[in-house]
Amino acid sequence: MNTKDDVTTAWIRRYRPSATSTTRLVCFPHAGGSASFFHPLAPRFSPDTDVVSLQYPGRQDRRHEPCVEDIETLADLLTDEIAALSGKPTVFFGHSMGAVLAFETAYRLEQRGARTPHAVIASGRRGPATRRDEEVHKRDDNGIISELRELNGTDTAVFGDEELLRMAMPAIRNDYRAIEAYACDPDRRVSSPIVALTGTEDPKTTLEEANAWKQHTDGGFRLREFPGGHFFLTDHQTEVNLEIEAELAAARTRSEEARHG
Repeated sequence: MNTKDDVTTAWIRRYRPSATSTTRLVCFPHAGGSASFFHPLAPRFSPDTDVVSLQYPGRQDRRHEPCVEDIETLADLLTDEIAALSGKPTVFFGHSMGAVLAFETAYRLEQRGARTPHAVIASGRRGPATRRDEEVHKRDDNGIISELRELNGTDTAVFGDEELLRMAMPAIRNDYRAIEAYACDPDRRVSSPIVALTGTEDPKTTLEEANAWKQHTDGGFRLREFPGGHFFLTDHQTEVNLEIEAELAAARTRSEEARHG
């Protein structure tokens, strides 16, 4: 299979392609989110790291494509894309719904016997087997907008632009439907270490729920809290970047150790 090392595809976006990168960071957006959410990570980690931002169907330049309606199918499709990449030491970073997709993709890669990430950073999401009875996707448009305002993760300019909101709403509603229907076997585990990042005031994830990620890894686990709500990472970007940097450095070190026996 040909590897997609410096290519921008419908799924894979590189805002700072690098021919000299030795590690890779794969970024999985939140519900209703897009690849551009992770644009600031490209200049921060390039050229040493190949920063790949994933673009799901149904949004931005893919808005005319049908959304993928369930997490399992979307994870299958993402696994196909990531399996085709070259074998650089890799870290997965997913926020909210993206954290679940990062985990499910790592699990699928392992089941296929493919190269797995050196770490999965799960941001702003409770452990995958925890359950809440949520039905945001059943609300009318105003109800969903209220949810977005509460989470404070959408550019405030969007709320004043009816056309932008109308364009984005199908993907937002679809993603909420997909993640709210998602269920994970409590015994599902990956060999990759998991790093859970959570906000102290996140209405979507308690500290106990974030700590539940440790049940889903046979590798190491650690949890770090940040002040703030669901999108704490936008207020603490420098500190979150240091967490990412630490995992990329560890991935690079483990790869070098394995290569030299």
